Amino acid sequence: MDELLAAWQRERPELDTAPLAVLSRVSRLARHLDRARRAVFAEHGLEAFEFDVLAALRRAGPPYELSPGRLLRETLVGSGTMTNRLDRLEAGGLVRRRPDPEDGRGVRVRLTTCGRARVDAAVAGLVERERALLAGLPDRERERLAALLRDVLLRFERAPDTDVNGG
Repeated sequence: MDELLAAWQRERPELDTAPLAVLSRVSRLARHLDRARRAVFAEHGLEAFEFDVLAALRRAGPPYELSPGRLLRETLVGSGTMTNRLDRLEAGGLVRRRPDPEDGRGVRVRLTTCGRARVDAAVAGLVERERALLAGLPDRERERLAALLRDVLLRFERAPDTDVNGG
């Protein structure tokens, strides 16, 4: 990254490349993290998208059940994508769909016992792997980095229709 930034400064000295110094590093880190996460999920027989859905259901607490609409908001995907994901998870015995008792037209998605065991094992593996990735950072620096990243991320998540997201 340092070489990339130095090259841009050499080639385009009139540009303030300070945003690249931060966000290009975040982007590159995201690629490394994505590979590490995918490896953990694969160890538990899951794809990243499967983990996302199962984790959303697990975090919901007993009875580990959400509406498809809530799952859309939790996982930031469209309805067609979610339908395909739920079909696959249901075929694998990790979730079960049932009619919504409060809305006869609606559906509820529930984590099965097998799904709960799989996501619990995967999240434990994920936390262990991510702890190892951050092992070189002292606690105070890790907490500061988390706070700074939270501030940046909140700008995107609080203003989904502004030019922060390119729209």
